[in-house]
Amino acid sequence: MAMQESNQMPHSSTPIRRTLKITVSVTNDLVTDQRVHKVCLSLAQQGYQVKLVGRKFRSSPALKRDYRTDRLRLFFNHSFFFYAEYNFRLFFYLLFDRADLFLSNDTDSLPANYLASLIRRKPLLFDAHEMFPELPEVTDRKFVKAVWTWLEDRIFPHLKNAYTVCQSIADIYNEKYRIQMQVVRNIPFAGSAPKQPLLIDAKGKKVLLYQGAVNVGRGIEWVIEAMPYLDDFVFYVVGGGDILNELKGRVDRLNLNDRIVFTGRIPMEKLPAYTQCADIGINLLENRGLNYYYSLPNRIFDYIREEIPVLASDFPEIRKIVNHYGIGTLVDHYDPLFLADTIKQMALKEKNTAGFNAANKELTWENESVTLLQVVENAIRK
Repeated sequence: MAMQESNQMPHSSTPIRRTLKITVSVTNDLVTDQRVHKVCLSLAQQGYQVKLVGRKFRSSPALKRDYRTDRLRLFFNHSFFFYAEYNFRLFFYLLFDRADLFLSNDTDSLPANYLASLIRRKPLLFDAHEMFPELPEVTDRKFVKAVWTWLEDRIFPHLKNAYTVCQSIADIYNEKYRIQMQVVRNIPFAGSAPKQPLLIDAKGKKVLLYQGAVNVGRGIEWVIEAMPYLDDFVFYVVGGGDILNELKGRVDRLNLNDRIVFTGRIPMEKLPAYTQCADIGINLLENRGLNYYYSLPNRIFDYIREEIPVLASDFPEIRKIVNHYGIGTLVDHYDPLFLADTIKQMALKEKNTAGFNAANKELTWENESVTLLQVVENAIRK
């Protein structure tokens, strides 16, 4: 039988106003998922008894959270077999769990949550981090996309309580399924992260930083191709993912190992020690389906929190933030020479301190979590 790891850490000492139990589930190993962590903290601080369920790899580091966690050890960690095993295991886990509310994160954890909520007659809350069938890893695989779309078509019309990361995605789902999906953007807590010993020694060069999943369509290779024209810069790629080894091979071929650094996956607690070193934050995306086109990645808000100008793709939700606050540069083509010239010009610009101040005052998780808590209250009352 597959094993599971449990962390019985109690939540914060905030006075308990409710004894309701919420079981939150996601398919990752919890280490780098900032959004789910913020959701769990906000719920725990309101007095809910929160438990977060995910999976555990052999390489997963230990966790210490201010709420309970449980990570399931699986036989399969990739492909259809992983999703089938995880949802099978999660379904039986939830079937005997003492939760009063199930909170499912993303479509890949939804089947188990939906079935368990029906059988247990428990309220279900759904957080769509993205448009799952429109992920680049999915959208080019017709059968796989059809399966996830079929699942959403069967379950989404029955979702009474749901929220997602931006208004564009909410509008699409609300129109398609006639539901009332709310918006809770993936924004950091107010205030800069505590200063940490910096983990980047740029040796006098300026730092370009990408942080997040190293997957298809993230535009990292475009910056790599521009680096031969950027002698005064180093490029740090902070994160792990499916194409990490491929990108390392590209760097080897270009003989750029002295100016491009791959850190691998970093626990979210250590991430600010890299972000705070950056001169320009990278958020370039390929238009590989609606999920990327309408995305509003949390890395943009991480850059904003540390007052790092953003180089980003000119996509609708990103454009709203960057243009409104004047905190970066948008591009819509990615020729190496053009990117290099754009980066050099950004490095010469004076930072828009007023724009960053306004953004950091208005764009806070504390503001976003008001909607989250309202959705939770609505789910419990129904």
